[in-house]
Amino acid sequence: MPIEHCYSDTEACAHYLADELGPDLRIAAPLGLGKPHGLLNALYRLTGTDPARSLRLYTALSLTQPQPAPGLEKRFLGPFLERHFGADQVDPQYALDQARDALPPNVEIHEFYMQSGAMLHSGSAQRSYISQNYTHVARDLAVQDINMLVQLVARREGPDGVHYSLSCNPDLTLDFLRQVLAAGRQRPLCVAVVHPDLPYMGGDAEVAEAFFDVELRPQASPRLFALPRLPVDLAEYALGMHASALVRDGGCLQIGIGALSDALVKALLLRHQDNVHWRRALVALDPRGATHALAGRIGGLAPFQGGLYGASEMVMDGFMHLQRGGILKRRSWDNLALERASAEGRLNQATPGGHYLRGAFFLGSQELYGWLAATEAADPDAITMCPVSNVNQLYGDHQALAMLQRRGARFFNTCMMATVLGAAVSDTLDDGAVVSGVGGQYNFVAMAHELPDGRSALLLRSTRSSRGGIESNIRWNYGQTTIPRHLRDLIITEYGIADLRGKSDSECVEAMLSISDARFLDALCAEAKAHGKLAADFAIPEAWRRHHPRHLHEALAPLQQKGLFPTFPFGSDFTEVEQRLLPALNWLKSVSSTWLGRFRLLRAVCRPGSVAAGEAEAVARMGLTTPRTLADRLQLRLLQAALRR
Repeated sequence: MPIEHCYSDTEACAHYLADELGPDLRIAAPLGLGKPHGLLNALYRLTGTDPARSLRLYTALSLTQPQPAPGLEKRFLGPFLERHFGADQVDPQYALDQARDALPPNVEIHEFYMQSGAMLHSGSAQRSYISQNYTHVARDLAVQDINMLVQLVARREGPDGVHYSLSCNPDLTLDFLRQVLAAGRQRPLCVAVVHPDLPYMGGDAEVAEAFFDVELRPQASPRLFALPRLPVDLAEYALGMHASALVRDGGCLQIGIGALSDALVKALLLRHQDNVHWRRALVALDPRGATHALAGRIGGLAPFQGGLYGASEMVMDGFMHLQRGGILKRRSWDNLALERASAEGRLNQATPGGHYLRGAFFLGSQELYGWLAATEAADPDAITMCPVSNVNQLYGDHQALAMLQRRGARFFNTCMMATVLGAAVSDTLDDGAVVSGVGGQYNFVAMAHELPDGRSALLLRSTRSSRGGIESNIRWNYGQTTIPRHLRDLIITEYGIADLRGKSDSECVEAMLSISDARFLDALCAEAKAHGKLAADFAIPEAWRRHHPRHLHEALAPLQQKGLFPTFPFGSDFTEVEQRLLPALNWLKSVSSTWLGRFRLLRAVCRPGSVAAGEAEAVARMGLTTPRTLADRLQLRLLQAALRR
């Protein structure tokens, strides 16, 4: 049946929805890419100007463009952001207002996962945050009397009528509506906001026209939000190298997002495509052979013959690169794919059937979106987007099939900190301030313990920079943890792998010390002894004293010079001039965070040294060729000092 209420004007659609549902809007919207910012902004404005109305929004990961600080940061990011996101990019206004604690009193925003660090200083966001496992969100949302669900969708017209695809976000929509009906509650008004560039994904993500009550097809749509590709440094490559040795050929892979995940993907490609150099890099990092021994027991050192199967709540660029590199290729059928292939007469064809990638939502680059659309058109079975309950857990009617699909599963996720007893800190600081959210991390860690040959690996850098200098990310204890120590498994830093599963507390402490930065070993060791978790006569092996960035760079520098570890492993969204500016600006940010650093910076400004190669182009890109004000001249001197350092 055709949708009765169709709009092309966003404001008109918002007014209709507000009139239809009354003064109190209780809205559910998908996380990430599937949020229709234009319509939500219109409903937000409508509510904010009328105190008789109220709006309560339940969502997650409200994507906003970076907000650069005045000065050099704005000079660098301003032109880049306009080029990358497009001048017509629309941010969710509620997220911008919430970040500055400026929400109207009649608006509440509840998120279960926030853009990392974006809401640390927002009292409203911190109070309204809901801590949930990803798989529990639909259950908890079903009792909130939601009266509207809004979602960005893809639309297709065919001989059998109009169909919609939930595309990037079938993750919670299907589970949520199923829970609402099971609880005997009224189904919310479902609103489809069509985006012409959103990849049309079939399978579970495809729904009939009758699924939605209202359709909005705006006359113009902004460019799809795309994440910039980030640089990867040598410490991150070291992490990726260790992690890549844990992956078993013919197994299943789950990975997150960010520089550490990019490093892992690049290392997997290196293992498969240039195995000799990959092994040399692993030996340089692991002269004692600990990673090699672990690889022989639970992972692998050879290229991938059978290939990998991907099952990840988030589909990101890494899976695209693994498929193109000939690694992501192990296929598996599910019931829906079997039914579709049978109906289309493809079961007995020579071409392989089934899918090699299962996900609940996708987010990444414009290249990823194009690859998803092209793959769906050429090989409709290859990628299946489905509810998060079908990806992040083993329970329900798909349990037996899910366990077969996930044989040899390796779940790779990142965390902020870890304790020497094996607990992990991924979402919340010591004082309770939420950085991001639990998301699906607990789900994947628990699943790794349920699967006969599954393993969970948490990746983190051993140290971080702070205003006080360098701090260890491996702690004795921490006030908030995401993964409790009774679920400890594998933890990886740039210095190696700690295998904690089934180990005693003292064995865990030793394993964690073996992957810690050498500058913090004595303090961690002393604390563990003071609490009776380490034998009084335990002595730190001399080999662990080499766990220092200097030695790491010495080990990998020769291979980096051969091009094995490029700064941007999968291409860059920055121009060549911008890539020269990045390390200089990062250095400025780093040194200005401490008093000692500011003194070094002042000395560098007073004695800038000789002109750097490409300096004129870099200065021109920053708009400082002809500084007009005193502030401009100071920014120029700072930039020159950073470029020449």
